[in-house]
Amino acid sequence: MPEGDTIFRAARTLDRALAGQVVTRFETQYAQIARVHDDAPITGRTVEQVEARGKHLLMFFSAPRAEAAIAGAGPVILRTHMMMSGSWHIYRIGEPWQRSPTGARLVVGTAGYVAVGFNVPVAEFIERDELETSEAIGRLGPDVLGVEFDVSDAAAKLARSDRGTAADALLDQRAVAGIGNVYKSELLFLARLWPFLPPDRVSSEQWARIARDARTLLRANVVDPTEAGVFTYRGNRRTTGRANPGQSLYVYGRHRQPCRRCGTAILMRHHGEHNRSTYWCPTCQLTDA
Repeated sequence: MPEGDTIFRAARTLDRALAGQVVTRFETQYAQIARVHDDAPITGRTVEQVEARGKHLLMFFSAPRAEAAIAGAGPVILRTHMMMSGSWHIYRIGEPWQRSPTGARLVVGTAGYVAVGFNVPVAEFIERDELETSEAIGRLGPDVLGVEFDVSDAAAKLARSDRGTAADALLDQRAVAGIGNVYKSELLFLARLWPFLPPDRVSSEQWARIARDARTLLRANVVDPTEAGVFTYRGNRRTTGRANPGQSLYVYGRHRQPCRRCGTAILMRHHGEHNRSTYWCPTCQLTDA
C-alpha cells in the first residue's frame, strides 16, 4: 500500500538511475499520454530529476533537443499516482522484468536502465511552469518528508480540515501530504486519540504532536542513520521500532488481536469517502478527548 515513504524511496531510486540520462524509449498504454508523446516526443529528451510530492511521483523531462524542437514544446513533468496497487520498477537493460509486460502502463528507457510503471492508475503530463498551480499538486498540504516541512503549519491545516473525523483528516492530502492508511491508524494510537473525533475537537497541541510523529515515523522508514540527511530503504515499514515483521506495527492490520500496550482487543471500522479501514484500541484511545 504506497504511502509517502514508499513513493519517496521509489523516486529516489529512479532519480539515481535516470537523472541526467537521455530517453531512448518511451511507451504507454494511456491514450492521452501517447498523444503528447506523438506531438512532442519524450524520446531524445533528458530526464532531469525524479522526486516525490506526498503520494505523487514526478519525473521531470527537459525540452526537446534543439534539432528536434517543436514550436511551443517545452519541458514537461510526468505525474503518476500509485493509488492502491501501482508501482514503479527499475531494471538494467536486458534484465528480466519481475512482472508481466501486460501490466506495464508506462515504460521509460535510457542507455542503461528501463523504468516500468506497473498498474499505475493515474498518469498525466504537466507543463513545467504549470506544476505548482496544477489541480493535483497545487492543492497539496505540507509534505511530511519535504525539506521545509513545518509542524505548526501542518497542525493548523489538520485542525481546519473539513473531513468529518480526525482519521479522515489525516488522509486529507490538502492538509498534510504523504500520510496513508497505515500511518493514520498508527499515529492516532501513539497520540491516544479516538479516531472518530471531529478535527476541531483535537487540540492544537495534539495535532502538533501527530505532525511531529508523522515526520519522525516516515523518516525512520527511509533515513539511513549512518549517513546524515540521506534517504534510503530500511526494509519493512515499522512504527514500534521492532525489527520482527510480526511486531512492526501497533494497531494496523491487527483486528481482534491484543493491544501491545494494554492487551485489549484491537477494533476496526470501515468509514469515510473511500470506506477505508481504521484500527484502534478502545482502552488506550478513549472515545472522547
